[in-house]
Amino acid sequence: MSPVKTSARLSSPITILEGIGPKTAQAFSRLEVHTLEDMFFLIPRRYEDRRNPKPLSDLVPGETACAIARIDEMSVNRGRTEAVISDFSGSARVTWFTDKLGFLNEGMRIALYGPISDRYIIPQFTHPEFEILKYNKAPTLIGKIFPIYPGTADLSQRVIKKHIDNALDNYAPYCLKEFLPKSILNHYGMMSQYDAVIQMHRPVNDDKLIRARNRLAFEELFLLQAGIIMRRRNNSQNVQAREIKPGKYFDAFHDNLPFTLTDAQKTAAYEILQDMEKPYPMNRLLQGDVGSGKTLVAVLAMLACSDSGAQSAFMAPTELLAQQHYINLKSSLEPLGLKVALLTGSLKPHERRNILAGLLDGSINIAVGTHALFSGNVEFCNLALAIVDEQHRFGVLQRNALAAKGISPHVLAMTATPIPRTLIMSVYGDLEVSTLNELPPGRKPIKTIALKYSETGRLRGLVRKHVHRGEQVYWVCPVIEESERGLASVNESFTKLRGIFPELKIAMIHGRLEVEEKAKIMREFSAGSIDVLVATSVIEVGVDVPNASMIVIQDAGRFGLAQLHQLRGRVGRGRAESVCVLLENRNITDEGRDRLAVMVESSDGFALAEQDLRTRGAGEICGTHQHGVTDFRVADLVRDEKILLLARDEARKVLELDPDLRHEPDLKREIMRRLGKVLELAVTS
Repeated sequence: MSPVKTSARLSSPITILEGIGPKTAQAFSRLEVHTLEDMFFLIPRRYEDRRNPKPLSDLVPGETACAIARIDEMSVNRGRTEAVISDFSGSARVTWFTDKLGFLNEGMRIALYGPISDRYIIPQFTHPEFEILKYNKAPTLIGKIFPIYPGTADLSQRVIKKHIDNALDNYAPYCLKEFLPKSILNHYGMMSQYDAVIQMHRPVNDDKLIRARNRLAFEELFLLQAGIIMRRRNNSQNVQAREIKPGKYFDAFHDNLPFTLTDAQKTAAYEILQDMEKPYPMNRLLQGDVGSGKTLVAVLAMLACSDSGAQSAFMAPTELLAQQHYINLKSSLEPLGLKVALLTGSLKPHERRNILAGLLDGSINIAVGTHALFSGNVEFCNLALAIVDEQHRFGVLQRNALAAKGISPHVLAMTATPIPRTLIMSVYGDLEVSTLNELPPGRKPIKTIALKYSETGRLRGLVRKHVHRGEQVYWVCPVIEESERGLASVNESFTKLRGIFPELKIAMIHGRLEVEEKAKIMREFSAGSIDVLVATSVIEVGVDVPNASMIVIQDAGRFGLAQLHQLRGRVGRGRAESVCVLLENRNITDEGRDRLAVMVESSDGFALAEQDLRTRGAGEICGTHQHGVTDFRVADLVRDEKILLLARDEARKVLELDPDLRHEPDLKREIMRRLGKVLELAVTS
């Protein structure tokens, strides 16, 4: 027995495998395969069932099939090799797009696998894989289920499979160690990790392949859930936080609201206040559809914080959104005697110095700002509550940096992009979640229509109708300037609209304008002195102008569902009936048109988020892909919700009986080995 094989580890480089030198290793690195573990878990992207060769007479045009036949005729013509083949049932033709098959001869028996063309009367294989059959030797090309791996130009399926087979045969027995508790394996009849990995690469039948896949998916989800439960328990036991209780500021604000909180707002506020009265830090996600009143709930939390003699920080992803929050909070809270400050990167030096001094001496109760809030020279006197608005737009480390400005502050993350339930349980599994699932009374539903590029005449009429009623219009474009991709730009649309509507006051806003100019334009739009505001998606979140009753999204097929829903939420905030117009591009894709159809049919942000998860994937939606939290090799958060629920329940049971996993040392080691770094991120995601 080779000492190299027995001493190999999952972390051993793939160059330990015979035949993998620097060049092949570089090719595998493009598939993110660097170690033996990566090689074992390079999961096939699909499988081809080649178990049952078909008689040639049963071949169906348009299908992919395998067969065994004899070559009757061979010819080479214009770079192609053509053949007539036959078996007991009949004959067929074969075309290969190469003239390098001189080793094939009439009379040979071959196995084939490939597509059957629908262009000919007689069945025809088009450029199939093939294998010359030898006497008393079973074919290797057909007769089983074949894995198809993700590949690159430098790695053929044959080469990938050869090296995976080498790793499985020579190293898997020594490297793959079982760590799931025997009680779980026995109760659910799960195969071992080793057997599951073997089946994923060499499936015997459909049933075993499904069992292997589900076992490995369970493993990934179980490890994450167990790790998050352990980390949450450790945090609650070891970290002390300031206890927050509402008082005079809270009561004065709440009692003078000109409306009644929705039941969902009352519940969310209660859950948050209950958390902040506990002696350990709150870590809560407040999610709610567009216009559901998340900011109001956050204000109640900040008032309770001020009542307890502590400071709050409110971080927004853009200066425009931070300014909007600052204006609203200042007008609402300063009459109560609280001081609110705005800290962004564009402040003048003397303004910044004054604010930094106020944060340090505690005279500023609430700081609103962008990422400037956690820059190095910002110090708080007693920060007890950190609120992160539109949290999915910030990196995990940025959120951690803001929380680090206080001593174990309470953290409230907010999002108007509803997080699908499966993601809450996995990536956000350590967070308590409050959900605002109802809109304030008086809000009217937004009518959504999709218009073709040729229907601009109807669109002009709609714009004039809304403006003549004294209302305002957003006109959103995907880019600022004209591009080679032919997308509608803010500059071009602004010029065209001024020509089409000379009687209207039209302005434009985008991310390249100076901060003061953007603020001035938004003040004018809010005051009603601008009829049509042409913008990029800079107005996607936080902009609240009740008089805006129409939004036109040009080249709407270029936006994702979540972003379209956010943009739609800029209207419908007043009493007027509002409309969202999704304008198609001339070159809209089928996928883009499907998204527009979904938007027309649904106004439910949670349903749209689930659909977005199915089409785009968890990492892309929640900004976690780069951190590794949702980078499961096998598990799929769309299809595996039942497995996720089972994994979470089993993780809880195991840790209730054995909180420190003293009786499961292999499991504890695997949690820390595989999830140690991820958990540092996941707990505060």
